[in-house]
Amino acid sequence: MEELRVFCPATIANISCGFDVLGVALDSVGDEMVIRKTPKKGIFITKLEGQDLPMETERNVAGVAGLALLNESDYDGGFEIEIYKNIKAGSGIGSSAASSTGAVWAMNQLLGKPFTTSKLVEFAMEGERLASGVAHADNVAPALFGGFTLVRSYEPLDIIPINSPSELFATVIHPQIEIKTSDSRKILKTHITLKEGIKQWGNLGGLIAGLFTEDYDLIGRSLEDHIVEPIRSILIPGFNDVKKGALTSGALGCGISGSGPSIFAFSKGEATAKKVALSMKKVYEKIGIDHDVHISKINTEGVKEI
Repeated sequence: MEELRVFCPATIANISCGFDVLGVALDSVGDEMVIRKTPKKGIFITKLEGQDLPMETERNVAGVAGLALLNESDYDGGFEIEIYKNIKAGSGIGSSAASSTGAVWAMNQLLGKPFTTSKLVEFAMEGERLASGVAHADNVAPALFGGFTLVRSYEPLDIIPINSPSELFATVIHPQIEIKTSDSRKILKTHITLKEGIKQWGNLGGLIAGLFTEDYDLIGRSLEDHIVEPIRSILIPGFNDVKKGALTSGALGCGISGSGPSIFAFSKGEATAKKVALSMKKVYEKIGIDHDVHISKINTEGVKEI
């Protein structure tokens, strides 16, 4: 193969109680990319549609992630990359992760899969470092592994795939405002109390258990964030009303997707997910903020050829 066209999924990171360690890939929202081999050494962004983003290799997350892979490979040539962005930058559903993971996954395929999926996560994290100043893996890991993933450790990197319940649907609403991940990290507390930590660890353990046992009630009880959400939600207009409406409409739980401004809700079944979407939309229609809404199954494959 000399060329691949791939689907790069949007992702929800943190998932309330799992700041920087939990993420999940979505099935119906994502970017497309075309990656092809070229005899010239290097990474070259040849086309970028859908968003006004840098095309210079060192300033583009796909370029940086691709360079990280290329520098550790035995390949003497390079790659050209076309990017078709459907995920808006600053939306909170893994725009930079989609570009980073799509590039390294396709390059690895074209080279005959010399690198493991965990190693691809490391390369893609360099794109996240460029985007946010922190090489976090909670978006890129699910985008590459598919489904839910837990970053058990960063040093050394240890990614644990988590079961995805078959009836679980995500509803995501993206108010058309931008919150940069780098900015939203600056307002976070750097110290928490032991009491706060205990509550968060309990919810994280409960959520993992609920996902593996497909206990939807336990999943719902565990989708609580006592540390990050109270701070970041201040930056998102209408957040409390959106969350209240989602829960009233039957959502298992609701929280901030990544660093925001997108808000996610999990539901059991597509019908409930659609009701939740309507309740979310009403809030932003009332306050006059443009928005996009996505309803999606969980993507258990991650980046894939199309």
